[in-house]
Amino acid sequence: MIALASASPRRRELLTQLQQDFVLVKGEIDESLLEGETADQYVLRLAEQKAQAGYQSQQLPLPTLGADTIVQVDEVVLGKPVDLADFKRMMGLLSGRSHWVKTAVAIATAQGMISTTVATKVWFKPLSEQEILWYWNTGEPADKAGGYGIQGLAGQFVQRIDGSYFAVVGLPLYETAQLLQTLKDMQ
Repeated sequence: MIALASASPRRRELLTQLQQDFVLVKGEIDESLLEGETADQYVLRLAEQKAQAGYQSQQLPLPTLGADTIVQVDEVVLGKPVDLADFKRMMGLLSGRSHWVKTAVAIATAQGMISTTVATKVWFKPLSEQEILWYWNTGEPADKAGGYGIQGLAGQFVQRIDGSYFAVVGLPLYETAQLLQTLKDMQ
């Protein structure tokens, strides 16, 4: 049994696919990008802080899994869109080119932290203004890093990926299973 420090329904569903028993805990943290922080440092820090916050929130703490996903185009980290203008800016950066989706997974235990980061390259087709507005109006982009969910309606914009599909959704299954095995080996 572990604890999952995540409000993401996608992460809950994916963790269930690993046949891992878990309880939900709060892992709320400040998700601000620090000055000088690289995308890789940022996503790993967030996953580790979520895991640690979730671990510390329990009276009798279970090993706690935290994860975070970011979208990076060039050196720009794209978070969740704050409004239509921000979303249009993001889609303009993603349209007709490749970008990186990076998901970090961390497990906090009494013995310390184990973690990994998975990077997947994603290529978007060129997007028209009409497609961008249509997608925004579906409501789907609002709570997603980079303003899209590959498992949803935006899947039709994705020409190809190189890497883990599940990392783009929000929890890389293979790498998470490896971390869970490492956790078992530690106990």
